[in-house]
Amino acid sequence: MSNRLAQSQSLYLRKHADNPIDWYPWDNEALEKARTENKPIFLSIGYSSCHWCTVMEHEAFSDTVIADYMNDRFVAIKVDREERPDLDSIYMQAVQIMGESGGWPLNLFLAPDDLVPFYGGTYFPIEPRYGRPGFLKVLQSINEIHCDRNRDIQEYKEQIVRNLHQINKLIPVPIINDNVLANGIQKCAEVVTNRDYGTCFPMIPYANFLLMASRFEKGDNQLKNKVQQRGIDLVLGGIFDHVAGGWHRYTVDHTWTVPHFEKMLYDNGLIMEYLANLWLSGLEEPAIARACELTATWLQREMLAQEGCFYASQDADSEGREGKFWVWSYGELKKIFSNSELELLVQEFTISEQGNFEESNVLQRKKLGILSPEIESCLTKLFRRRYGEYSRPTDAFPVARSQADIKEIDWEGRVPPITDTKAITAWNALMISGLATAYRAFQNPIYKQMATRAIQFILDHQWIEGKLQRINYEGQASVVAQSEDYALLIKALLDLHQAIPEQAEFYLAQAIAIQAEFDRDFWDAMSGGYFNTTSESSQHLLLRERNYQDNATPSPNGIAIANLVRLATLTEKREYLNHAELALKRFGHVIATNPVSCPSLLTAFDWFRNHALLQTSASQYDYFYRHYYPVAMLCIDPHFDQHFAPNAIALICQGSACLEPATSLDMCEQQLKKSMNRVI
Repeated sequence: MSNRLAQSQSLYLRKHADNPIDWYPWDNEALEKARTENKPIFLSIGYSSCHWCTVMEHEAFSDTVIADYMNDRFVAIKVDREERPDLDSIYMQAVQIMGESGGWPLNLFLAPDDLVPFYGGTYFPIEPRYGRPGFLKVLQSINEIHCDRNRDIQEYKEQIVRNLHQINKLIPVPIINDNVLANGIQKCAEVVTNRDYGTCFPMIPYANFLLMASRFEKGDNQLKNKVQQRGIDLVLGGIFDHVAGGWHRYTVDHTWTVPHFEKMLYDNGLIMEYLANLWLSGLEEPAIARACELTATWLQREMLAQEGCFYASQDADSEGREGKFWVWSYGELKKIFSNSELELLVQEFTISEQGNFEESNVLQRKKLGILSPEIESCLTKLFRRRYGEYSRPTDAFPVARSQADIKEIDWEGRVPPITDTKAITAWNALMISGLATAYRAFQNPIYKQMATRAIQFILDHQWIEGKLQRINYEGQASVVAQSEDYALLIKALLDLHQAIPEQAEFYLAQAIAIQAEFDRDFWDAMSGGYFNTTSESSQHLLLRERNYQDNATPSPNGIAIANLVRLATLTEKREYLNHAELALKRFGHVIATNPVSCPSLLTAFDWFRNHALLQTSASQYDYFYRHYYPVAMLCIDPHFDQHFAPNAIALICQGSACLEPATSLDMCEQQLKKSMNRVI
């Protein structure tokens, strides 16, 4: 018999609908039940494509003994972190305060009266292993503490709350010293080049800041080499699906070989934008263009809803095995290819009889350059083995939304992973920015088409009663948007303004209107910065957080402050710059003392101190917008030729002052370089 999660729109919650546990969503009914019955809350947070979330669902959450014990003594609440990143952020910090490393599934036990956690962790096995206690033993211990030692945990809970508020306490500064940029560059460069850990994440917020900062180098190009190497690793490594496109989430080794196989929309948007900027900055490497083009086909084939928005993610597992959809055994490759074809593949990719992942091969390119037609033909054979004999890269592929879909569809090729088909505003915005920048770099019309359709979908369908919504389920807008949705959507509109000059006025007007809504509902008028949630949405939160830390995605405040500077540059409205300055001062202590936590704030500070405006004619715009100017906004002045001498080609403005009109490309480039390097 299904539990109440069967009625949820969230795929992640519905995956738990047949558990014997009496799950509740996070709502007033569940919280009131815990209070009135004085039962501790078991809060479990995860997401659809999370591998260990799936493992725990199959093991502990499907066990009837565990379920009976939990149903009798706890109120069990399931949360999709992609719906509620505000809850996830606060309770992740709480678990880390407890001394745990954090991760998903995120499992905590909350006091019913104040929702403060007093124990937590990540994956709990059904039996003791991996140095972790069995889950039933955990439940029994927590129940004993709650019943017999409730007073003992009161002081511990108070410590948790104090620490949460201390972590989120922001010390404003009267002025931010300009040397924070140089210090931030050094610290963030260490993050990008550190290979002491086994895993390799894209770390795009860090790489993006360093790519911007590489313009400050004088001669040795060390920073530029590092950021280019990050791009090369991403297009050659096993983290990229060389057969069908799209980047996996990260690799479990330091050589970029074996990925954790889920594909997340946010990673793909961020990486595509980063690679396109590398191309615009001068790294015109064919492997970059191929990776972006192949990823666009993956989006069209597997991640694009009919309405124009993009799905959220794809699982790592298929047919009960991680990575099965993507890897190739040597025996299978020998059956598919002739000896000469296989020899060609071995020369280009990491392929061996023993394999590099569970006796199978994750394809990793050995060198840069153009793949030969013969190699591309071999990869087409692998594509058709995976997707079906008569499939083509842009053919729509059936979407498996559940295990029921997996069983019902007669798969011609391999059985695919489950796709989480919810559309998340923030993640769609990241993909739109990636496509817009890729259109600037490569002029592929499909990039423009997908970006403009997706932004129009959001503008047309993601508002309810004047409020932006975070999620769209099969055409139905849901869940009030949070700060990252607003910040990234405004950024996407500004990126489209730069990439599609014929629609620039429309995108700027939309950005201005949404910024006004963002300011109204999220801006901290007392001290600056943007809260994660509106005041109405913060009812049951332990604190109203202002997120400034980057992780796999950039921080909302970092993006929002850069947006303010970009808007000020285009509109000459001083209030945008005033907001940006106030917010930067609010985060100033963090920027100065812990720059490694906030590369997007450093990026915003760079914009604030070095922003420039390039005005030009329609005829000259095409040249400029195919180049990388990290802290400059471009715009077409329709009357440029009337305003300036016939030989003028551009006007560079910095702050409220404009330079002499540039009369040659070389003069313009020198002016831009000087304007964008005012502070370092």
